[in-house]
Amino acid sequence: MPACPETERFAALLRSLKNRSGLSYEALAKKTGTAGSTLHRYCRGTSVPQDYGSVHRFATACGATPDELRTLHRQWALADAARPEPGTGTGTGTGTEADADVVEVVEVVDLVDSDGAEEPEAVEPGAVEPEAVEVGPVRPVRQGRFRLDQFRQGRFRVVVIGAVVLTLGVSAWALTTDHPSSGSGSGSGSAADGRLLFSAACQPVVAMGQHDACVGEVQRLLHAKGADIDVDSDFGPQTLRRVTAFQVFSGLQPNGVVGDATKKALYTSNVRMTVWPPAKVRQHIRAVFTDAPDAAVAIADCQSFLDPLHILPNTNGTRNWGLFQISDLRLRELGGTPRQALDPEWNIRAARRLWSKKRDFHDWPNCERAVKGAATTAPAR
Repeated sequence: MPACPETERFAALLRSLKNRSGLSYEALAKKTGTAGSTLHRYCRGTSVPQDYGSVHRFATACGATPDELRTLHRQWALADAARPEPGTGTGTGTGTEADADVVEVVEVVDLVDSDGAEEPEAVEPGAVEPEAVEVGPVRPVRQGRFRLDQFRQGRFRVVVIGAVVLTLGVSAWALTTDHPSSGSGSGSGSAADGRLLFSAACQPVVAMGQHDACVGEVQRLLHAKGADIDVDSDFGPQTLRRVTAFQVFSGLQPNGVVGDATKKALYTSNVRMTVWPPAKVRQHIRAVFTDAPDAAVAIADCQSFLDPLHILPNTNGTRNWGLFQISDLRLRELGGTPRQALDPEWNIRAARRLWSKKRDFHDWPNCERAVKGAATTAPAR
């Protein structure tokens, strides 16, 4: 199946950087710590990296400029969002309570007799291990579906990609869960009463990939609350980040989709999303990182472009938050919350705590080049 347009555009950017650098895949593999065959798949458009870190290492090894890094980050996010569900082709699917006892086998990797030897499938580093499920023989019911009550006689092993189940579950959760207490239809309205998002013109959920007046309305409402956002009616990575930040500030589930509760909050809440300008961010980082001010500023610029509300979603469901992109794991270790991580004061001091453990920036390995660049350009003291 050919790559989707977003994936092909992402791959084209990688090929352009690679060709300009004059480096071979073998040389790039040594510089990035990623297998040459994997980088080749990225450049061909047959695979999209699961995290941006490998993309950043590849681009910096090729000598990408800051503007090119920004463009590449946006295109990676679009390609990642357009990634089809494994084994489905389209990534869409529905389920009903009546079908609770029906299982659709999405992708069968191996089917062997219980007495036979099963050869493990090679898994790329960082990938989700396939989950082995012990079941009985299957009797087809309606084009590739099987009833659980027939899994009783004989023994077969069906290896199903566990990531499919996780991805479908997260997608369903994100599209149906905007807030634990939200209910459908609770914010009914129309364009005539000034609430376009609740009119019949808009879908129940406004989400990534849409391009219409309803997205423009979301962006307009976010901008009215002080968010730095383009009102271009295109729900891309920038809008995803601002929607997620608004949900955090509003005490809603930060799933990045605009459902009923988020729509209502956009019209009624008093949340303000104004943030520190880059000059103030740099000044405060330097005041906190007195031992390595230039390197710290370079790290924050590399991580978030000095945007206090920068939020990077990962394909495994975790996120990185704020100026220094504090991960969910580090956030738990620091005893913080996403709301605190989006506060530039807290984020900078949290980064300082991480730095002070070893007095280096090992928590941000993908920005090592930025640190070296800052060291070579820093004025003599």
